[in-house]
Amino acid sequence: MSGNHLIEIDNLQKYYKGGEIKALDGITNNISKGEVVVVIGPSGSGKSTLLRSLNLLEIPTGGSIRFDGVDITDRHTNIDLHRRRMGMVFQHFNLFPNMTVLRNMTLGPTQLLKQPVEEAEQYAMELLQTVNLADRAAAYPDQLSGGQKQRVAIVRALCMHPEVMLFDEPTSALDPEMVGEVLDVMKGLAEHGMTMVVVTHEMGFAREVASRVIFMDAGKIIEEGTPSDIFDHPKSDRLQSFLAKVL
Repeated sequence: MSGNHLIEIDNLQKYYKGGEIKALDGITNNISKGEVVVVIGPSGSGKSTLLRSLNLLEIPTGGSIRFDGVDITDRHTNIDLHRRRMGMVFQHFNLFPNMTVLRNMTLGPTQLLKQPVEEAEQYAMELLQTVNLADRAAAYPDQLSGGQKQRVAIVRALCMHPEVMLFDEPTSALDPEMVGEVLDVMKGLAEHGMTMVVVTHEMGFAREVASRVIFMDAGKIIEEGTPSDIFDHPKSDRLQSFLAKVL
């Protein structure tokens, strides 16, 4: 692994219909430990495809991804082992409806990491405390608000002790008043040094929390830089036009 890079992306491509649709068109980038990289862009720009490729939920057409020095796009690599080190939070929570909040959180650590139940439950309760949901440990997902479900989904991912957290538009399915409580949890993770890659439409979050912002369009990275570079000094016409619509 070169330098401090946790994830190295080299010429990543994802094509559909025999190359007619280029969801990812030669993406090259590195993500360092402790970085918060926020990916913005219009719908259909390839943001979520890029994020989902990082743990091979999308299988690239070409190029490579190295995670902690290992080429995870090599078909001989055990991707399941690497996925355990990457927490993933989706738009729609993906909690098991027939399990309590606590069981949702301890299932992975006890089954995959072979943690003792007591140890897994203790850590889960500590995490629930940090997001003000310790009193909901025995509740079922359908007894929670959208914002509570998403906070549970985040701490469930943290129960696996991941080295990086991937967020795919984590607030887009929430009512506006619930967005803040989820973003606050994500801000807390950033402050504690968690490596994060976040696809979002929340420009305020990108400006406040990102160490780097990537702007994508038509499967390519058009521009990247600090929040100030992107929001205050956009260079490309495409980024200027995008920001004029969303800010």
